[in-house]
Amino acid sequence: MKSLNAVRFDPVLCREELQSLAALLATPEPLGERRSLLPFFRRSLQLSALIGSYSPQIGTSDLVAHEYVLFGDFTCDLVVGDSRRQSYCFIEFEDAAAGSIFVQRGRATPSWSRRLEHGFSQLIDWFWKLDDARGSAEYQHRFGGGYPRVMGIIVVGRDGLASRERQRLQWRSERVVVDSKQIICLTYDQLLADLTLRLDTLADPR
Repeated sequence: MKSLNAVRFDPVLCREELQSLAALLATPEPLGERRSLLPFFRRSLQLSALIGSYSPQIGTSDLVAHEYVLFGDFTCDLVVGDSRRQSYCFIEFEDAAAGSIFVQRGRATPSWSRRLEHGFSQLIDWFWKLDDARGSAEYQHRFGGGYPRVMGIIVVGRDGLASRERQRLQWRSERVVVDSKQIICLTYDQLLADLTLRLDTLADPR
């Protein structure tokens, strides 16, 4: 069983990993989840830890696990946690290609893609499993007692959406809550921009 591994944040190494992400996103080819993106984040421990900064409940990300098996039923692409605050962020990576977020299906308004809906359903199942296992000895061993705070993130697709579709994605990210848990939906370009800004803030908190 993979465990949540302790990590000490290193901003210098994280900067290098952010630059590598920028270089990866600069390639013109579509980026597949299994072939390109999951291997990249497995190699980028510091960058993975920084993703936990999306959660307002996480102060310092000191726990990271890639391909984390959740009680034998599901495998989470990435879990980032703050052991002191008992707060965790569950991240699902999808591919970065045309049609990753919206697809045109013979009507004026594009439909949500199967990739995004699949990722969203994954997170719902993870939240269900967490709730189902709550109170068990194994749950307490992994996440501590009480009620750990949890949120989800789906990273999918690229920027370049039409204005209306950007608004739809933002609305879904801000308004849709599952079992009182937020699920943020963002593109890989937005992830890069957000994490670059957050790392800059950590380096110069003024």
